[in-house]
Amino acid sequence: MKYLNIAKAIEAWRAIQPLSERDRERLSRKFTVDFNFNSNHIEGNTLTYGQTELLLLFGKVVGEAEMKDLEEMKASNVGLKMMQEQALIKEMPLTQNFIRQLHKVLLREDYTVYRELPGGQQTSYVIHAGRYKTRPNSVITRYGYRFEYASPEETPALMADLVDWYNEEEAKGKLSPVELAALFHYRYIRIHPFEDGNGRIARLIVNFILARHDYPMIVVRSRGKKEYLEALHQADLEAGATPGIGAHAPLDRIRPFSKYFTALVAEEIYNDVRFVTEPNENVWWYDGQRVEFRTPNYAKILRIMQSQASVTIDGLKVELGINKSAVQRLLGSLKEKGFIEPAGEGGGWRVLITPSM
Repeated sequence: MKYLNIAKAIEAWRAIQPLSERDRERLSRKFTVDFNFNSNHIEGNTLTYGQTELLLLFGKVVGEAEMKDLEEMKASNVGLKMMQEQALIKEMPLTQNFIRQLHKVLLREDYTVYRELPGGQQTSYVIHAGRYKTRPNSVITRYGYRFEYASPEETPALMADLVDWYNEEEAKGKLSPVELAALFHYRYIRIHPFEDGNGRIARLIVNFILARHDYPMIVVRSRGKKEYLEALHQADLEAGATPGIGAHAPLDRIRPFSKYFTALVAEEIYNDVRFVTEPNENVWWYDGQRVEFRTPNYAKILRIMQSQASVTIDGLKVELGINKSAVQRLLGSLKEKGFIEPAGEGGGWRVLITPSM
């Protein structure tokens, strides 16, 4: 899968156009949950996949959840919709104002962060929603050294350069949408223009670029966070540590990230094609992964739960024609993998895995 050719993936995607209204809706619902869950989970949001689905698709809150994580997830979805609407206006260039607006939507409002210094003293600083950073930011890499991003003084000019470059290169048409998206993502991250939310903005703008060129939008999966960060790190080694140079890096200087990103886009598109074109009652999808049940009773249970949310174990026993202990083993396996969860005090079940048909 990781060696799938991007040209073949795009060819396969275009071959199934136009999609039916039903398939567009199914893909949209799946993407909405997958993107918001993963983009926020990468940054530490604690909502489960099931909580994210119920919150975004049905407006429900279940189980224990931090209010901050709930509000963050809802804001993320507003930002996603805002980005999708803007991407449809293809004659309008990308602007810094749009990026700052997206950031304000994601963060919602200014807030204060409190920190304890090594000596025990307390310090605090304000995170600004929709405004470029006012204090330096950096990261301690997993290799133990500090990596600096652009200074607050450099940031406005570097962001102006980045947006101007993007609009000019898009007009020239020499770079493919995937190359444009990869290079924008890398250069943007090297600037890190905001005090918080930079990764989430980068992943939104990547999809803004792909959608403007009629490519399917993609998800950077949180289970692949290590590979994602490592690809960025390896590109940093090639581009150099100076922020201003990294913010203007050409495509051939970010090869590790470009290679990673191209493979990611190919895989995501290929999976979209499979999701639409592989109707099989035993094939389901969960957070971007294809699940084929070798034991048909798993799929049968899921379909029963979808049509009868309040079905009981005894009811499943009758429907499947197997004993109660066998039903309990099947349910235990489905719950362990996160494919289903109890619906709450009222009883019944929620199905969190998506059928391919």
